[in-house]
Amino acid sequence: MHSDSRRGFIQSVGVTGGLALMAGATTARAADSKQAPRLIDKSPQTLPALPFAPDALAPVISARTVDFHYNKHHAGYFTNLGKLVAGTPLATASLEEVVLASAGNPERRAIFNNAAQAWNHNLYWQSLSPKVSAPSAALAAAIARDFQTQAALESELAKAAVGQFGSGWAWLVLDGGKLKVVATSNADNPLASGAVPLLVIDVWEHAYYLDEQNRRVDYVDGVIHKLLNWENASRRFAAAA
Repeated sequence: MHSDSRRGFIQSVGVTGGLALMAGATTARAADSKQAPRLIDKSPQTLPALPFAPDALAPVISARTVDFHYNKHHAGYFTNLGKLVAGTPLATASLEEVVLASAGNPERRAIFNNAAQAWNHNLYWQSLSPKVSAPSAALAAAIARDFQTQAALESELAKAAVGQFGSGWAWLVLDGGKLKVVATSNADNPLASGAVPLLVIDVWEHAYYLDEQNRRVDYVDGVIHKLLNWENASRRFAAAA
């Protein structure tokens, strides 16, 4: 077999094997986390439309920031991912499947970074809304059970977002039937550990620096108290509960 053809064959077999073994890999992770990954989304590897006008989140997040964040950073992750998986079985997988197939694999770190960042940003835009909303009765009951009050949850979310060292994310997740606030660094997200993300706050500097410079706390405060999309979080909770 020609060396180039042989190399391509080996790479294809490796990726195919990765997809075929994904269930086994996630089962192994589940043995540690006591639960298997639960996916309530099946997203294409394409940039979704923004759920609001670019200027709808102002003054907390300006149209300039939304344009730069969405059209440069978010779109860039999808562009890079497409190049990385082109010609492999991963090219036809859902975004969530790519995240799981590459999580924890050093040889696929670039794939994971771009797939996870694309997915994280998908949820970030869905976590924001210019319309004031409140948790559903079911989600409100779970918040009362696990945090006592909405204010206590918001305080925990703010602490996770502001306290995240460097770039990363602050999440509200459903994990083992319980609501939790967690923070992750860089591209990492809670999917591979079995949690179901309900909403997320982006604390990479590109999410707020054009508007707030180094004042992350002001950005986080504005997002939590003025922009969080509790309707979408409630839909996700209902799908996962």
